[in-house]
Amino acid sequence: MDGQRWIGALFRGCAPIALVAASLPITPAHAREVAITFDDLPVFGKFSSAADGAAVTAQLLAAMKRNRWKATGFVNEIQLDAADRPLRIALLQSWIDAGMDLGNHTYSHLSLNRTPVDVYMADVLRDETATAPMLATIGRHERWFRYPFLETGLTEATRSRFEAWLGTHGYRVAPVTMENSDWQFSGPYDEAMARGDARQARHIQQQYLGFTGQIVAWYVKAGHGLFKRDPAFVLLLHASRLNAASIDGVASILRKAKLRPVSLAKAMRDPAYRTVDGYTGPDGIEWLERWSLTLHRDLPFESIPKVPADIARSDVRLEVGTHNSNPYSSPPGKSSHPHASPILGDSDSH
Repeated sequence: MDGQRWIGALFRGCAPIALVAASLPITPAHAREVAITFDDLPVFGKFSSAADGAAVTAQLLAAMKRNRWKATGFVNEIQLDAADRPLRIALLQSWIDAGMDLGNHTYSHLSLNRTPVDVYMADVLRDETATAPMLATIGRHERWFRYPFLETGLTEATRSRFEAWLGTHGYRVAPVTMENSDWQFSGPYDEAMARGDARQARHIQQQYLGFTGQIVAWYVKAGHGLFKRDPAFVLLLHASRLNAASIDGVASILRKAKLRPVSLAKAMRDPAYRTVDGYTGPDGIEWLERWSLTLHRDLPFESIPKVPADIARSDVRLEVGTHNSNPYSSPPGKSSHPHASPILGDSDSH
């Protein structure tokens, strides 16, 4: 069976749950806007085969269809390099077939803070090998780039040179203005599922959704305080097993917060995204914090929710144990956070 037929068979198995879409609450038209984005496609975390990844992908895309999300997924093509490469490429094709967009996240999830800019540029181009031709078949091209770890270079010269190069290659940087630390919950959830501990997995999922509700509300408050109005947000998630099982819960949280999902292009038309980002330094911080530095306005860090302590401990334990075999993990001694931001509990910084 070829890749597309194989993926299609999996999605046909998910079809009955898609029938509930019509019964889902519709977010009010006057709601705030949020673009949904997913990093580390085709699958975030360990997956040993395309068949393993296909189960996650099918569940994730079916959930997005139920909730009428049109998301952008950011690809690391290093994940395709295995004996079952055609089937792994088919996982990305399933995103396109579902009406989603694909963007560039570098081939091997490099940090610009620790990579010579010429090497970094070459890695970005290598990430177009499979993705660009797939998009070309439907008359589209890769137009969004997301920095791994949200690390944008240690000097203004490095960042300016790279982003000028990005522009000549038709890319625009996809910032992040809302995130829920899903990566920290994902490892413990995967571990519980791997050992067949459904009760613990459900507990972790409940903690995840509880924290998501709190942090989304914090970002809405912080964004309003920063701009004196409600800006559109760009939400960072990961293409993980945890999110595949939790999208309905996340969607409910967004509706409760009066956040209406829109395309990344639509969200980026908000005037907030024309705010100067002058940050240069070692931290991979998201854009609300970057803009707060530009605008000289404080964010309400004193009220930011913290990831549950047991989840944080489990994440650190798993990160230490898997670093040598995980090409997407952070270097030793650095937070595995995709943007090791002081916003999310680095108390030495705030």
